[in-house]
Amino acid sequence: MRIWIDADACPLPVKTIVFRASQRVGVPVTLVANQRLQTPPSPLITAVQVSQGFDEADHYLVEQATASDLVITADIPLAARLVAKGVPALNPRGELYTADNIQERLALRNLKEELRAAGGVTGGPAPYHDRDKQAFANSLDRWLAQRRVR
Repeated sequence: MRIWIDADACPLPVKTIVFRASQRVGVPVTLVANQRLQTPPSPLITAVQVSQGFDEADHYLVEQATASDLVITADIPLAARLVAKGVPALNPRGELYTADNIQERLALRNLKEELRAAGGVTGGPAPYHDRDKQAFANSLDRWLAQRRVR
């Protein structure tokens, strides 16, 4: 079991929560990005820098992650690819993507993208709040507890 982080746009509080959980339960963590990353000094925490190409980190995560792993990502198309492969994906706001909800999330994301392209919707995601951090921490703890990693 390993926790993977799609680290290019992952909020710092999420990384901090995952790093603490890694130390607490002894689960390895790998950050994947197309830029150099600094990690805390821990044998459990590593980083992989992929090439600068479009979606290279996504491709790497889909290739490397297994059904016993967890991938942290806000990228819904990536989450859809992972879920199709049987790999659980958790977003930084604490929502676990599943076969039951990923198609709806993907359709909504695509609709918003089309509306933005047509000039109908502007702006990005809502600011990341303390309640989001708490929801993420709770979801991560539930996922770890279900795997009896303690």
